[in-house]
Amino acid sequence: MTTPRADFHGIFPYLVSPIDEATGAVREGVLRALVEHLIGQGIHGFSPLGSTGEIVYLTAAQRVALVRATLDAVGGRVPVVPGVSAHSTADALRQAEALVGLGVDGLIVMLQTQFPVSRAGIERYFRTIAEAVPVPVVLYTNPGLGGADVTPEIVEALSHLPNIRYVKDASGRTGRILAILNRVGDRVKVFSASAHIPTVVFQLGGVGWMAGPACVIPRQSVALYDLARGGRWDEAYALQRPLWRLNELFEKYSLAACIKAALELQGFAVGAPLAPQEPLGPAAVEEIRAGLAALGGGGLEAAVG
Repeated sequence: MTTPRADFHGIFPYLVSPIDEATGAVREGVLRALVEHLIGQGIHGFSPLGSTGEIVYLTAAQRVALVRATLDAVGGRVPVVPGVSAHSTADALRQAEALVGLGVDGLIVMLQTQFPVSRAGIERYFRTIAEAVPVPVVLYTNPGLGGADVTPEIVEALSHLPNIRYVKDASGRTGRILAILNRVGDRVKVFSASAHIPTVVFQLGGVGWMAGPACVIPRQSVALYDLARGGRWDEAYALQRPLWRLNELFEKYSLAACIKAALELQGFAVGAPLAPQEPLGPAAVEEIRAGLAALGGGGLEAAVG
């Protein structure tokens, strides 16, 4: 049911969810155009249904439709590893089984919490999903967005399951990534998140970057990864510094709204953020426009080239 492309590495843009506001249908033409553009820029995989993809605002039918459309657009050229996010284990299992049935290459699993959940409960949630699916699982912790805190100790306990192969930690605490790596050995590999400086994570031993900003700076993101993979750290940091200015903008405003606004400025009609979120105001859009223009200037081109 899955493909053998289970060695995930490199740049995985967290795809936005282009939804028609009037009908609730996926804007498949826009999604296909974006996928083609990003593959043409050299990205290594896709992660639909993340926080950038506004997963918590989507219906179950929309989630399935988005992943099906992404798989169709990708056509097996790179891995597609969508997100699963739920408050209950039963809901997460339904999501996971539906996505695996579509033929995805892996799953990024997150636990949403409303009430306190014990460490044993957190571990059981991820263990139950991992044991139920035949694809690699990426553990995702983002306590800042209402998700359970998957601590290094929990990651270590779960790392002994054969298909829990990766972790994406979005805590923003770089020392925590090192703590995870020290505990899991070669059983689990680490991806950087938007909250971390990717070059730092690469230097610690991270294998890639899963992030929304990669949707709007794919070429530069791939160049950064290639420099790091080649051990060209001085050049990597010279490129990382200007790129981080865009991350600062995405931290300043709502991430999904920012990425959608940036893509609209680049000619992709992905639409507004899903209600009850609101589009960014004119001043914020102009700030993003200026940030994108700065990254397209001579200094950045020289760093990439």
